[in-house]
Amino acid sequence: MYVHKFEGSWLHHPFWRSAFLLEDQKDLDAIAASGVSELWIDLSRGCGLPDASPVAVAEPAPPPAPSPAPAPAPAPVRQAGTSMSQELVQAKRILLQSREAVTSLFNDVRLGKAIDVNGAMPLVEEVTSSVMRNPGALVSIVRLKNRDDYTYMHSVAVCALMVALARQLGLDEAQSRDAAMGGLMHDLGKALMPLDVLNKPGSLTEDEYGIMKRHPEAGWKLLKEGGGATAATLDIALHHHEKVDGSGYPHRLKSTDITLLARMGAVCDVYDAVTSNRPYKAGWDPGTSIRRMNSWAGHFDPVILKAFIRSIGIYPVGSLVRLESGRLAVVTEQNDSSLLTPKVTVFFSLKSNEPISRQVLDLAGRHSHEKIVAVEDKEKWGFKYLDEIWSEA
Repeated sequence: MYVHKFEGSWLHHPFWRSAFLLEDQKDLDAIAASGVSELWIDLSRGCGLPDASPVAVAEPAPPPAPSPAPAPAPAPVRQAGTSMSQELVQAKRILLQSREAVTSLFNDVRLGKAIDVNGAMPLVEEVTSSVMRNPGALVSIVRLKNRDDYTYMHSVAVCALMVALARQLGLDEAQSRDAAMGGLMHDLGKALMPLDVLNKPGSLTEDEYGIMKRHPEAGWKLLKEGGGATAATLDIALHHHEKVDGSGYPHRLKSTDITLLARMGAVCDVYDAVTSNRPYKAGWDPGTSIRRMNSWAGHFDPVILKAFIRSIGIYPVGSLVRLESGRLAVVTEQNDSSLLTPKVTVFFSLKSNEPISRQVLDLAGRHSHEKIVAVEDKEKWGFKYLDEIWSEA
């Protein structure tokens, strides 16, 4: 049978795509075990029910009358009332399913199966909804991916970061959807790279780096051949490693010769890469990463980089900061009214040079007399439990 659509949320079934030809007993067993109560099949593309079971076929509805072209849709707005702690619960569920979904997507590529990006739209919609409810939750929790999951979860992270950035830039619904899908699919070409190079636990040689530099064009070709990808999604896959000074690849494009969405993709891709733990290095602290990226002249579009910083916060969740009182704290949640006054958890005294009882402070609170005076480098201090502090808070 050809599965056309599962009823209910994408989170309730175990596949990265919602439409596919059911040929494998393992897939059938996975559907039965998932608890999905109903699904639609397409009789024109696969087998139907046995003849003994009559099937009612609804007549298609007449096409709607032509109407004037609608005005561009406004950018999605954040849904009110979702706290960081509430959204983290949903974000963790999305990530558990996303890992399986993106792993299956990459495996399909390695098996030579055609990729239709429309099958991944439910995943994109779940990620987008989470970011709109609370931009910090999914963006922060996906950074905690382990070294083995990096290749797959990096795609989900960039998808979420692209949604947050599109929201900050005020892009319309169609552009935001392209940004999200482009983020999810931007590294698809890595599925065709040699695994010993892709997963090498050390620095690449010049020849190996040359191999890896082929992945944008490989991904573009996969998406082009699979069908369903918009021109914008294809462009993000092809040009997310271009730099505004022309030193990027594969085409050494400069400045505005690089499309808006590809320039966005460049920022989101690098931020997740440098903040993630990799086989050959530990990830940088989010606040340190922002400071370093801001210093790389010629790498990013400065306007987009500033918008990106606003989208995740001047002090992103997980940043190690020093307070005016001489204490160290970890940023746990952004404050919508001021990027300079997030919620933090204080845990270390510089005066006594030892840990102290943890205390949550809202720097935007009416009675708060604290303020952040600097971003600290976690590598310098050697703290190993900063992520535990903010995620528990």
